[in-house]
Amino acid sequence: MDRYDLIIIGGGPAGLAAAISAKEQGVTNLLILERDQELGGILNQCIHNGFGLHTFKEELTGPEYAQRFIDRAAELEVPYKLQTMVLDISEDGGEKTVTAMNRKDGLLVLKTKAVILAMGCRERPRGALNIPGYRPAGIYTAGTAQRLVNMEGYMPGREVVILGSGDIGLIMARRMTLEGAKVKVVAELMPYSGGLQRNIVQCLEDFHIPLKLSHTVVDIQGKERVTGVTLAEVDENRKPIPGTEEFYSCDTLLLSCGLIPENELSAKMGIKLSRVTSGAVVNESLETSVEGVFACGNVLHVHDLVDYVSEEAKRAGSHAAEYIHNWKEEAIKETWELEVEPQNGIRYTVPQTIRPEHMEEKLTLRFRVGAVYKDRYISVYCGSKRIFHKKKKKMAPGEMEQVTLQKSDLTAAPGLDKIIMKLEEA
Repeated sequence: MDRYDLIIIGGGPAGLAAAISAKEQGVTNLLILERDQELGGILNQCIHNGFGLHTFKEELTGPEYAQRFIDRAAELEVPYKLQTMVLDISEDGGEKTVTAMNRKDGLLVLKTKAVILAMGCRERPRGALNIPGYRPAGIYTAGTAQRLVNMEGYMPGREVVILGSGDIGLIMARRMTLEGAKVKVVAELMPYSGGLQRNIVQCLEDFHIPLKLSHTVVDIQGKERVTGVTLAEVDENRKPIPGTEEFYSCDTLLLSCGLIPENELSAKMGIKLSRVTSGAVVNESLETSVEGVFACGNVLHVHDLVDYVSEEAKRAGSHAAEYIHNWKEEAIKETWELEVEPQNGIRYTVPQTIRPEHMEEKLTLRFRVGAVYKDRYISVYCGSKRIFHKKKKKMAPGEMEQVTLQKSDLTAAPGLDKIIMKLEEA
């Protein structure tokens, strides 16, 4: 039975950055397990540019961004196994047991001191959307279409309707147009887009593709192949409004209706998951409710920029290394833990808890709002003391926000067990 200090599950941008960080912090006996046939994860099919502006101060394509981390991992001689599916993670007397499988080694049972979860996320399928109509050919998730076009050289269709305005859907509206398809409309159930503003401008407005907010698909025509879809406007309860139906002839329907963190392994292990993000609940060290198991990237919560994924994963790798170096030593007695409670328009925060004894001098909290807000203050309160107060001109659910807290601002008080984070009117 092979033993490791650290096993990273996932070889995408999060897993690579976490492994590099841990190796640089002195963890030599580590291993990446990746189920795909190459490292890089979803970035391999994201051939558009716009990556790396924060991390490398230059604009790169997805494969270029991934290659920077793959090259660094190769320099550090970080070992990895490809086409390896992790089946289970369990805990036994402090050590973790990772059970995996691949063609070459068969069944692998690996012991490790710590685990970093970096499995990414998956797209919400049609079955979760309750769209009525037949089940003909021509219905794809936007990510599947992206892989077909960018990596496998297939065109999913020529006349396209896109449901959902997440970033992948917006990017695929532009990509399909550039490949010669006619994108007729992008429909969005919510009254606001789920994607970045820059993608709305560059992928829809620049190509004169209409975006219909508060609209959804109410019928799909075609038995062998999609021949058209019917859109309808929805009310404030997201119910179709009779009389607003509009038919679009098309041969392809792309679905871009949200991403779900890949947390089946986490749930099976008993890790506490957030009902809002579907990712793990973590503390300031990105450690989950199971000691020695850390999470980062889109498996934790869905990010809008890969640069933030890499930054978060770097922290996870560093904290995992610290945990390994102090393994089997008597843990610091937890005297004080603060829950971060989102209120008044803030949907969630990551991390969800903070232990000030373990906190670095500065801590970045990332969050998303639940609607479009203009001219609001982001305020953070530690007891009656306001420790953060900053005005934002506009905030939308499609764009992740962040605040930076100072360790010196967190002062203990009798009975204080929460930090309140909320939006306030200007």
